[in-house]
Amino acid sequence: MKKRILIPTDFSRNAYNALKYAMEIYKREYCDFFILNTYYLPGYSKENLLTPMPTDEALAKVKVKSEKNMERLKVKMDFYDENEKHNFHFLSEFGSFFDVMKRVVEKEDIELIVMGTQGETDNKTVILGSNALNVMEKIRNCPVLAIPAKVLFKDPNEIVFPTSFRTHYKQKELGTMVEIARLLNSPIRILHIQKNKALTKAQLENKKLLETILDPAPYTHHRLYNIDLKDGVSSFVQSRESEMIAIVNKKHNFFGSIFSNPMVKELGKHTNVPLLAMHDLRN
Repeated sequence: MKKRILIPTDFSRNAYNALKYAMEIYKREYCDFFILNTYYLPGYSKENLLTPMPTDEALAKVKVKSEKNMERLKVKMDFYDENEKHNFHFLSEFGSFFDVMKRVVEKEDIELIVMGTQGETDNKTVILGSNALNVMEKIRNCPVLAIPAKVLFKDPNEIVFPTSFRTHYKQKELGTMVEIARLLNSPIRILHIQKNKALTKAQLENKKLLETILDPAPYTHHRLYNIDLKDGVSSFVQSRESEMIAIVNKKHNFFGSIFSNPMVKELGKHTNVPLLAMHDLRN
C-alpha cells in the first residue's frame, strides 16, 4: 500500500520546504503526494445570503493564478532528484482552506498532512502559524506534521512524546509517530511529568500498553517531578536539543484541548522543532 500524504501549499518557501521534508522522511517508501492549493475570493461566503455570488470573470482570475503557480511548482520540482517510488498529484481547488482540506482528506483517504508553520502572509513573529494550528485542531481524522520555516531535513536525534499515562492509546493513534521513528531510526523519548512519585495501577497498565504499541521503534522513559507541564516539556526539549515533538490531542485529558491553551504556544518557541499532532480516535 502506498502512503497517501497531503501537502497544502501557498507556493511560499516554507510550504516547499515542508514538501521536501515529507519526501525525505518517506524517501524509501512508496507514496502518493497530493499537493493542494486552495484559492478563494476575499469577502465571499456561501453561508452569508447577502454576499453576492462572484462573477465568472472573478472566479476565472483566481483560478488561473492558482493554476499558473502550480505549473511553476511542477517545473521547480523537476530540478529535484526524482524518486521512482513517489507519485505526485497537483490539485488547485476553489473554496475555503479548511473546507477543501477536509474534503480532500476524506476523498483521497489521506493518512498524513505535512505543512509549513508559516505561509506567505503569516506574521513572521508567530512561530506556529494560525493555519497550522487550526488544521491540527479541526482536521481530527488525520495526523498533522508541522515543519518550522527554518528547519531543513535531517533525521531527528529523538522524538519527545509527553504522556500522563492516564489514558490508554490505540495502535492506530500512534502509528505515524512509530512509523517516522522506525523510518528515521529516531528514538522516542517518553516524557512523564508527575506530582506523585508512584504511578497508580491504571497508569502502570496504560504504560505497559504504550510500550507494546511503541515496540517496533526504539524508545526510552524519562520523568520530571513537580513542574508545570508546558515548562517541563519546554525544558526537556531545550536541554536535550531534541529535534521533534509528538503529541496526541486528547480532549478532556492531560493537555485539555491542547491547541486552546498556552502549551502549544510554548512549544512554538522551539523554532527548529517539527511538531507532530496526532488525534484521539474516540473523539
